[in-house]
Amino acid sequence: MTEMLTGRPIIPVIEIEDAEQAVPLAESLMEGGIDIIEITFRTAAGADAIERIAKAHPEMRVGAGTVVTQEQARRAIELGVTFAVSPGFSSTTVDYFRKNNVDILPGVQTPTEIQAALEAGCTALKFFPAGAAGGVGMLKALSGPYASLGVTFCPTGGVNLDNLGDYLALPTVEAVGGSWIATRKQIAAGDWSTVTAQARDALARAREFI
Repeated sequence: MTEMLTGRPIIPVIEIEDAEQAVPLAESLMEGGIDIIEITFRTAAGADAIERIAKAHPEMRVGAGTVVTQEQARRAIELGVTFAVSPGFSSTTVDYFRKNNVDILPGVQTPTEIQAALEAGCTALKFFPAGAAGGVGMLKALSGPYASLGVTFCPTGGVNLDNLGDYLALPTVEAVGGSWIATRKQIAAGDWSTVTAQARDALARAREFI
């Protein structure tokens, strides 16, 4: 997972209600310079959206987000995802994706969860919900004991254009995830020019810190 994130400091986290909008959404992000996307399973259209993007644009790294059940994990594999993201840590889920040669970014929030992830062989972790869990200060404190072990984080939840630099300035942060790059309202309206502009702005800001 770490290698895949290299050079990709921004991961759009997408909740989509209409799968018909998936491909133009992906194209608007790629026009803005972003070739990675996390489509969450929070909506009924999520699975269809993943499948459409994967088929139309195999050059884009498409991940399944909010993977919290074994059925969702199985479905993600069937859809041909490049990676998966979960809000919490489950050794069963991690093992399942590993057996299917798909990268998994499990969510953590505490030292206990980080150590459980390490024992399962995971060093690239999602810090979620970043803002509610203490933000940059908390992540900096958590990084101290684990940085020497190669642990890196992708904070998600409360990250935006104004504070993404604070996270990316931390040596243990390789990327940040966020929904502000393409909001549900913008996707529903087909406001692709705004999405492209926000992708460009996010990348430009991120490159100031990496």
